[in-house]
Amino acid sequence: MSIFITFEGGEGCGKSVQAKALYRRLSELDIPVVLTHEPGGTPLGKKIARWLKWAQDTDVSPLAELLLFNRSRAQLVDEVIRPNLEKGKVVICDRYADSTTAYQSYGRGLDLEMVKAINDAATQGLKPNLTVLLDISAEEGLARKKTKRQDRFERENIAFHQRVREGYLKLAVSDPERWLVVDATQPKRKIAEIIWQRVSQLLSTEAD
Repeated sequence: MSIFITFEGGEGCGKSVQAKALYRRLSELDIPVVLTHEPGGTPLGKKIARWLKWAQDTDVSPLAELLLFNRSRAQLVDEVIRPNLEKGKVVICDRYADSTTAYQSYGRGLDLEMVKAINDAATQGLKPNLTVLLDISAEEGLARKKTKRQDRFERENIAFHQRVREGYLKLAVSDPERWLVVDATQPKRKIAEIIWQRVSQLLSTEAD
């Protein structure tokens, strides 16, 4: 039952909460499942993530960001995602290539086709069966995170986060069969049920 599911969204959307909830639900049903995340998920990825998100007094260019995220991603695909899919497991990833398209292309302004080409090289063309977008306004998402220490991306101005959200919505419209867009302002349990309905359909299709 090889299924690849990714969770996407702007800051404070609750995607990590929902990715973990889905992981627990599948585990309780004894369905082989792996939960991973970007950037990170491997020893190399963790080092890159720490530097990208928390580096102090370091000016990282948009192109450098793009390449570093994809270096981490290439390792994750090789080391975690593809091997587990080949074993017939469900793989859940908290962020994937669409994050880079939204943040580095729509957010930072890098050429869209270049970003997609580099993403494709890093993923070796591996695309999710389902991408869940937890959609929330930039203002409300950031307000949820104000009490926590903010990383480099969370500290960006509101216009940046609005561009990221717009980018995600454009990506979802361009491939509606892969994307499930969920209103992230709803109660957590309701969001989890909406996601589960779609995942259940995938599971039954794979089982046929």
